[in-house]
Amino acid sequence: MTSRVEAAPAKVNLFLHVTGRRADGYHLLDSLVVFAGIADRVSAVPGRDLSLTLTGPEAGALSAEPDNLVLRAARLLAEEAHGRPQEAGRQAAAGAALTLEKALPVASGIGGGSADAAAALRLLNRLWDFRLGTAALEALAARLGADVPVCVRSHAARMSGVGDVLSAAPILPPLGLVLANPRVALPTPAVFRARGGGFSEAAVLPPSWSDAAELAAALRMLRNDLEPAAIALCPPVAEVLAALSALPGALIARMSGSGATCFAILPDAASAARAAAGLPAAWWRWGGGLHGPE
Repeated sequence: MTSRVEAAPAKVNLFLHVTGRRADGYHLLDSLVVFAGIADRVSAVPGRDLSLTLTGPEAGALSAEPDNLVLRAARLLAEEAHGRPQEAGRQAAAGAALTLEKALPVASGIGGGSADAAAALRLLNRLWDFRLGTAALEALAARLGADVPVCVRSHAARMSGVGDVLSAAPILPPLGLVLANPRVALPTPAVFRARGGGFSEAAVLPPSWSDAAELAAALRMLRNDLEPAAIALCPPVAEVLAALSALPGALIARMSGSGATCFAILPDAASAARAAAGLPAAWWRWGGGLHGPE
């Protein structure tokens, strides 16, 4: 049987402001999210049951247990579809044999697990011919995690609320990205617990930027509010930021999400790829452009 494949690109928070906290303890955020040209890949063929096989250079940090986000997404989609009236000639799927090819490091602030879950939702929606629209998939995604709805879209977006409120991003110029991770897992809850200080205002963004340098200049007026806490928990983050800042052509360096992955913006994808090759081989590193049509 022919396998269907869906990319799960890395999510990068160009800035991340913590703007408040709800009564239930969840933090309110304001972030501009883009997706890099490096991705995990989820593939599937029809099957009697749901199963998951893990491959790829970063698969060793995961297990294919039932609580894997890919399997959780598959079960959630199947349950949702079983609860809907089926059109003539279509029946809810029995299962699928899924494979996750893991290229992104785990617990690294670039949404790897969230992107994988979102890719599974998109892929199985096609494989099982459920024909759910983006809004319906995003509603399901929100039940899996705060970053999963934006990963369903997998293109640049402004993210607010607890990650569930999505709006259009400014028009982005061509740019290069270098991603680097010191190979230290940094769980998101621990970083939020370690965060000190008050809350930030939501950013005011223009409709567009003329080039990568103008974008970087605007980002320097903003920040990642989780960066100090992440560095306190994981000092190698500061080393990665220093190395990225020193790259030839680097316009800005910052941590993504809750870390420990950091990024640098360069003028173009080719210069980013060259710069990434000069980073320490012991780190996970990548350089290139943005995912898809961006």
